[in-house]
Amino acid sequence: MSPVLAGVLQLLALVAALGLSYRPLGDHMARVYSSEKHLRPEKWIYKAIGANPSVEMRWPAYLRGVLAFSAVSVLFLYLLQRLQGSLPGSLGFVSIDPDQAFNTAASFVANTNWQSYYGEQAMGHVVQTGGLAVQNFVSAAVGIAVAVALVRGFARSRTGELGNFWSDLVRGTVRILLPISVIGALVLVACGAIQNFSGIHEVGQFGGGTQQWNGGAVASQEVIKELGTNGGGYFNANSAHPFENPNGLSNLFEIYLILVIPFALTRTFGRMVGSIKQGYAILGTMAAIWIGFTALMMWTEFAGNGPAFDIAGGAMEGKETRFGIAGSSLFSVATTLTSTGAVNSFHSSYTGFGGGLTMLGMQLGEIAPGGVGSGLYGMLIMAVIAVFIAGLMVGRTPEYLGKKIGTREIKFAACYILVTPALVLCFTAASFVLDTPSHSMTNSGAHGFSEILYAFTSGANNNGSAFAGLNADTQWFNSTIGIAMLLGRFLPMVFVLALAGSLAEQAPVPETAGTLRTEKPLFTGLLVGTIMIIAGLTYFPALALGPLAEGLAA
Repeated sequence: MSPVLAGVLQLLALVAALGLSYRPLGDHMARVYSSEKHLRPEKWIYKAIGANPSVEMRWPAYLRGVLAFSAVSVLFLYLLQRLQGSLPGSLGFVSIDPDQAFNTAASFVANTNWQSYYGEQAMGHVVQTGGLAVQNFVSAAVGIAVAVALVRGFARSRTGELGNFWSDLVRGTVRILLPISVIGALVLVACGAIQNFSGIHEVGQFGGGTQQWNGGAVASQEVIKELGTNGGGYFNANSAHPFENPNGLSNLFEIYLILVIPFALTRTFGRMVGSIKQGYAILGTMAAIWIGFTALMMWTEFAGNGPAFDIAGGAMEGKETRFGIAGSSLFSVATTLTSTGAVNSFHSSYTGFGGGLTMLGMQLGEIAPGGVGSGLYGMLIMAVIAVFIAGLMVGRTPEYLGKKIGTREIKFAACYILVTPALVLCFTAASFVLDTPSHSMTNSGAHGFSEILYAFTSGANNNGSAFAGLNADTQWFNSTIGIAMLLGRFLPMVFVLALAGSLAEQAPVPETAGTLRTEKPLFTGLLVGTIMIIAGLTYFPALALGPLAEGLAA
């Protein structure tokens, strides 16, 4: 079987698995966030934290809940790392330095999971399991909660109430993420991923010498890292490490975990707003971009000139032979079009255009299908922008799902789409203006520029993957990327929740003959075009200096 055919078959199998999961999972999540009943374990949690899950919140109160919970999480994870040297189960590792502890705490709470350290050489069992793995669950649940609050803003009328943050947080963790993670961890263990609390083993190497191997609760952390679109690896090699991702079957399963909730949330959206067709329109937009990026990535990585390309069957540098070009391309597109950031190959070794695609996937806003929750609310913001543009073209007041998109709403949407590019481009520019940061680059020229552009693109978009080649474990990058991660995560949430509150207060607008049919393929095409134009106009100059220049020079 040719590698190209194998890649096509993997893609078809993945689409089939996602299709089978779409309806049951999407409907289940709609029931979870619409139910008025509380499970007994959930009641225990509410009592422990002193929350009343039945009290509805307006958007400022909902936002305060998000920010307060996240601030406490950052502080807890920071202190856990700073005290690691005094904790049991630390495997003899010392406490983490202040700048790196801040960077890691900000990273995992912001659902970014950017890592400027070697996991197997820095973090013991307590920090990995009691700190990082816990944040993998709750940071993902926060993202889903904010998305659900925005959906309620579209679904509700004449009220500013968006639900209860504490109830949404707990339900997302207990009823959605935990059950799937238990099953997924068993699948990964069956595939060969390790799951233990053993210490450090010193083993002999072929040809002499020794090597240290760590044990750990890897499978359980691996599954939520992918399912929650987190991405932080137990080991420095991340999902290229055989303990995390042993073979082609586990690789395909991990890609499935990355995509299943973000795609299924479009079904949840359709259920909650009372129109399944609206959910299909959003799904169609996400799927069109994802399939397009996957096809382009496979083409650019399989196509190549020269003896090395011919012998290897494509651009195999930086890729694991057990996954090949197809498995690596599928994974890289899935992880950069979502906020996952896990890697099973090194993006710095991709072709110039291939590396550019990984960056562009993040720069679109990670909305195809995006992170858990963040992908849906990002896509709905873009839908608001697309409706506004369509309204300008025909001279009508724009409407979406029975709500008018007025001055206030479009300001919130515009602020949302401006935050992340401002962070990425300003921090990238500062890194080249100052003398010290540029010394962290392994390469010079266009590829060196891509290293730093990728780092801030990944951090501000809450992705967390690394281009490789950049020494990010410096005070400058630990601090600035940490700030970019926090602002890139929580500033957009302010505008999302403010928009949700504004929409929920409106009275429904009756549909007329002139109303734009947002469930039709025409709107899906308009939405895809809007996304590509906004991202292209914003990032094209920076991409032209990096991956495009490198690709054209090859």
